[in-house]
Amino acid sequence: MQKLTNKEEEIMHILWKLEKGFVKDVIAEIKEDKPHYNTLSTMIRNLEEKGYVSYEAFGKTHRYYPVIQKEAYRKRFMNTAIENYFNNSYKNMVSFFAKEEKISVEDLKEIINLIEKKQ
Repeated sequence: MQKLTNKEEEIMHILWKLEKGFVKDVIAEIKEDKPHYNTLSTMIRNLEEKGYVSYEAFGKTHRYYPVIQKEAYRKRFMNTAIENYFNNSYKNMVSFFAKEEKISVEDLKEIINLIEKKQ
């Protein structure tokens, strides 16, 4: 699975939400910095070349849909982030979020309960 640019990732989130869509549908979902239609079309074709999307042809236009599921991408992204930024340690990741006050004690207790239930 090739790495996506931030803009490609944004497009994938839109396609996961829409499930299927034409370029005009994707452009309608972009809130800020809307690219030109042709630019967006090129980015979606790049996603196709990378194996993330495919399409159904309707004459000269294409309706695109994701080939890679969001969960598979999330798993890959999270594993890479934990490996690259937290020395492959989930403990380091949780500690980081605790220090940044992005996770509460209640959240941590809930996570511990979930882990204990699986054992």
